[in-house]
Amino acid sequence: MKVPNHIGIIPDGNRRWATNKGLTKEKGYTYGLTPGLELFRLCKEFDIKEVTYYGFTMDNTKRPSIQTKAFTKACTDAVKMLIHEDASLLVIGNSDSSLFPRELIPYTKRRTLGKGGVKVNFLVNYGWQWDLKNFIENKDKSNIYNQLKSNDVSRVDLIIRWGGRRRLSGFLPIQSVYSDFYVIDDYWPDFKPQHFYDALKWYNEQDITLGG
Repeated sequence: MKVPNHIGIIPDGNRRWATNKGLTKEKGYTYGLTPGLELFRLCKEFDIKEVTYYGFTMDNTKRPSIQTKAFTKACTDAVKMLIHEDASLLVIGNSDSSLFPRELIPYTKRRTLGKGGVKVNFLVNYGWQWDLKNFIENKDKSNIYNQLKSNDVSRVDLIIRWGGRRRLSGFLPIQSVYSDFYVIDDYWPDFKPQHFYDALKWYNEQDITLGG
């Protein structure tokens, strides 16, 4: 079976899930924590080398403050859960902003957790313009990759998005140039291992040419 080296995760649908359950929108983020850890362990099982989770974007912080606080806390809690696992963790985002959780500052440099292993990237207070800022402002356009804020993140082979939306929402625009894109209609808090298995099966059937 052809397995992607790097999987990108867009865990969408938390607010819609909460609304359907009769909860206020901000309650949905907490229910996405356990799926995130479960998916990480599945990636280890399948020998995935790298996984990137889309936490929240700089644009997301325009939402009502009660939601902003909820998804910020969820991202912080997700990292706290992961530090008990074996991984290599990096949090990427605009840490100069007051909207970046201070507790995650130590992880803005890649850190080995436990015995190390899967490279895990969390995009927190991330923006694609912010990521490309050095390249845009630099007159030397010869090597875009080295000028990215996310230059420690490899090319993404497969992006999986929950929640049914057919868009990338600014997810790692350079690393995603040749990514295959798989959409799951179920909301992220309703994650099932079968979602992951189906995505890998679909990927295995794709003709990966990287433009060649």
